Amino acid sequence: MTIRFDNQVAIVTGAGAGLGRSHALALAARGAKVVVNDLASTDGAMSEGSLAVVAEIEKAGGEAMANGANVADMQQVQSMVDQAMEKWGRIDILVNNAGILRDKSFSNMPIEDFKLVVDVHLMGSVNCTKAVWGIMKQQNYGRVVMTTSSSGLYGNFGQANYGAAKMAVVGLMNTLCIEGQKNNIQVNCLSPTARTAMTEELIEDKRVLELMTVESVTTGLLVLVAQNAPNRTILGCGAGGYARAVIKETDGIYLSPEQQTPENLLAKWAALEDQSNAEELKAGWMQTNKYVAKAAASLGVDLSTK
Repeated sequence: MTIRFDNQVAIVTGAGAGLGRSHALALAARGAKVVVNDLASTDGAMSEGSLAVVAEIEKAGGEAMANGANVADMQQVQSMVDQAMEKWGRIDILVNNAGILRDKSFSNMPIEDFKLVVDVHLMGSVNCTKAVWGIMKQQNYGRVVMTTSSSGLYGNFGQANYGAAKMAVVGLMNTLCIEGQKNNIQVNCLSPTARTAMTEELIEDKRVLELMTVESVTTGLLVLVAQNAPNRTILGCGAGGYARAVIKETDGIYLSPEQQTPENLLAKWAALEDQSNAEELKAGWMQTNKYVAKAAASLGVDLSTK
C-alpha cells in the first residue's frame, strides 16, 4: 500500500528547518500542497528557511506557500488558515511542529521563560488546531499531529517548561481524538528524537547525531497523517526506531470505608503498584467506572438496577 496525499492540503508549523522542513518536503513529495510556516522577522519578511523549502518543493513540481505566522498569536494563525483556504479551499493535515527551548534548572528559570515555552508549544498547538478544527469538521476529514517529547513523557533535567508543555499536548490529543472521531478527524502525537538545531546543543557525540536523522522521524509522521492513520497514538520515533508510548493504570486496590486511612493505603502500596493487570484507559469516565465498580461490588450495591 502506497501512502499518498494527492489533492490534500497540509500545514506544517516550524517548517523552515529541521523536522518541520523534512515533514513539509515529504508531504509535498507524496502529493500534498503545503503551507510552510516559519516565524517571520519583526518586519514581516518570510524566513529564508521557509522560502527555501517552498522553492525546493516547487522545483520538484509541487505546490507550496510560505507563511510567517507566530503560532502563539491566534490572529496571525487565523490569517494563515484563511490564506490557505483562499488558495486551495481545504485543509486536511495539520502538523504542530513549531517549538523553542529555554533550558535551565527550575530554581534558576525565569517565569517568563516558562510561559514563553508553554505559549509556543501548547498554545501554538491549540491555536493552530482551533483554527482548522471547524474546517475539518465540515469536510468530515482531518489529520492532526501534536509534537510531544520524551522530556514530557519521562522528564529531563533543566526542561520543566518544555516537559510541561509537551505533556500538555498529550492531554490535548486525548480529548480532541474523542471529539473529532465522529467527523473522521484523527489526532495523534509524535514523540521525536532527531538531529536538529535544538538537540545539537545537547548531544556532544557526533556519531549519535549522525544516527538521529530527521527523515527517520518523518517516516512516522507520514503514518500519523495518512488516510488510514491510527487515532490517539503517541508514536516514538528516532534513528530508525519506532514504538508506541502508552499511559496505563494499574488495577489497583479497594479499601472499604472503615479502612480508608492513609496508613492502610501505604501498607497496601505494593499491591497498588502491581503492573500485572494494568490497563490503558481511553477516556476519563473509564477510571471513574472502575473505582465505582470496585466499591459497589464490595458493598453489595447492584448498579445494574435503577
